[in-house]
Formats: sequence, structure tokens, C-alpha cells
Amino acid sequence: MTDRLTDLHDLRDRTRAFAAERDWEQYHTPKNLAMALSVEVAELAEHFQWLPTGRAGELAQGQHEAIRHELADVLLYLVQIADKLDVDLHAAALEKIQLNAIKYPVREV
Repeated sequence: MTDRLTDLHDLRDRTRAFAAERDWEQYHTPKNLAMALSVEVAELAEHFQWLPTGRAGELAQGQHEAIRHELADVLLYLVQIADKLDVDLHAAALEKIQLNAIKYPVREV
């Protein structure tokens, strides 16, 4: 079993190398990456736009792979933004889960 934190670091390192090989770092500001992320999220949402409920069973044949690729794009942009802003995504996610548990206690929802 792999360490999820190591997986995120691997993605970070691979996206850094990919951008460096193409001399794209100059364009990868947090603003530009956030804008690109919003486009990818919109492309993901587009697959569910006109479905009655948006459940997985309503997806057309072949859509699952396209959605998988859009999810990967979203994740990769998140990793890149976190890298530029020196945010530990794993730690931030764990912190947010704790904050949500306080905000929405089981006994009250």
C-alpha cells in the first residue's frame, strides 16, 4: 500500500517536471492555475449537466473514461496551485475534515 502523501508529492514532482520541460512555469501563477482549474471543473460538470439526477447509472457509455480524465485534470491543477502556494494538500484536507466535524456535529445533522 502506498502512502497518500507520497502520492501527492509524486504528482507534484511530475507536474513540475512536465511544466519545466515545456518552459511553462512562467505561465503557472496561482491565478492562471486557478482559472485553468475552474475550466476543468466546468468540463467535469458538463458531463452531468442535463442528467435527471446525475447518478453514475445515467452516464452514457464511454463517459466514465472522459470523466476520469477530467477528474485527473482537476487534481493536477489543485496539486500545482498547492505547490505554488506551499500548501500541504493532505494536511489541509485533514484539517478541513476536522473543521467540518465541528461545524456539522453528528448529533445535530
